[in-house]
Amino acid sequence: MKRLAGAGIALLIATPRAAAQTVDLNALIPAGGGSASGRIIEMVALLTVLSVAPGLLIMVTSFTRFIIALSFLRSGLGIQSAPANLVLISLSLFMTFFVMAPTFDRAWQNGLKPMLDNEISQQDALVAVVQPFREFMLSQVREKDVALFESLSKGRFDAGDRAKVDLRLLIPAYMISELRRGFEIGFLIVLPFLVIDMIVATLTMSMGMMMLPPSVISLPVKILFFVLIDGWNLLIGSLVRSAT
Repeated sequence: MKRLAGAGIALLIATPRAAAQTVDLNALIPAGGGSASGRIIEMVALLTVLSVAPGLLIMVTSFTRFIIALSFLRSGLGIQSAPANLVLISLSLFMTFFVMAPTFDRAWQNGLKPMLDNEISQQDALVAVVQPFREFMLSQVREKDVALFESLSKGRFDAGDRAKVDLRLLIPAYMISELRRGFEIGFLIVLPFLVIDMIVATLTMSMGMMMLPPSVISLPVKILFFVLIDGWNLLIGSLVRSAT
């Protein structure tokens, strides 16, 4: 009983001290010029940007062109599950990193690294990071697509100075340009496989093999044709050259 009473007295003595301690939210926020609420908003904005990073990678790089062309290749071969989606996406990503390496290096050297070294402000770092991607997109986008979105904006975005064109106008124009090029390359990929399908279908019909699906014969022929011409080397080389 004495031990319980002693423990109760100690608890009562410690309770006011614990209640007197308050949590300072400002201490949890990194020191800066803004208020605590402003820093919280900045952190939320940063988390939002990180969550949409895969979408940003698709929008401002050559990934769209690569994945569309590889998808057309699989459709042209008539194989629905080989190569697997994981293989195609991984190959497209590494090709994207290869093509975009100079742009990524410039963004790191001119923007991110000086900001981390406290040499420039966040606003200046953002401008320095965006500029290499703007120049890359301007080198690939069609003037017709830029003019389309400029007319649709009804004067809200002025694209007169191409070096400083607004990203809200440039990114959608660049994306539809990449979609068009991807479908153009896909047509050139599918065309020889379509010719093989037509030849095989004509031969099977002329031989009276009505019950034999032409795809049973054309599939190995198309795979053999693609391997003999070293198709992966030709296709990947052409895709990378078209994006640089």
